[in-house]
Amino acid sequence: MVRLNKIYTRTGDDGTTGLVDGSRLPKYAARMEAIGAVDETNCAIGLAVCALTQTPHAAVLTRIQNDLFDLGADLATPGDDFTPGEMTLRIVFPQVTWLEGEIDAINAHLQPLKSFILPGGSEAAARVHVARASARKAERSAVAMAAEVPANPAALSYLNRLSDYLFVLARAVNANGADDVLWVPGQNR
Repeated sequence: MVRLNKIYTRTGDDGTTGLVDGSRLPKYAARMEAIGAVDETNCAIGLAVCALTQTPHAAVLTRIQNDLFDLGADLATPGDDFTPGEMTLRIVFPQVTWLEGEIDAINAHLQPLKSFILPGGSEAAARVHVARASARKAERSAVAMAAEVPANPAALSYLNRLSDYLFVLARAVNANGADDVLWVPGQNR
């Protein structure tokens, strides 16, 4: 169990942040951008959970939030050995497979897509769409990090599937797609 007795340490006052191995990076480094983007996604999902507390989706989203903490720890652990250990959190492919199963279960009940959809419909769906867009940003940030330093392939796959999951979840929240707001191309010409 993690125990935080002191919230501020003053060690970041010089513009750096500590990684799991004790090394430090500038706060603007690609690795830190990826970690921050994952944190933003976790916050957006938390906001979606607040709108879905009376649904079974809340428990799935809370599990995803826990996975995202693990993913943040994974990104904060330098190196090219992505095997989880007693003191090393890593995303593993069974987590990706679980997310794929959740996508398939929701998608089986959705109306077929006949158009792109606009983020919205209901407030709950709009919150999920905000989380989806944030997950895409986190994925882009993690891929940018991976261009500079080794990154866990399972973590990158998890972020890719997460935005897919959030897309189908938003549609499910919109009465399984019946309340989706369809894009009308060139409407204002």
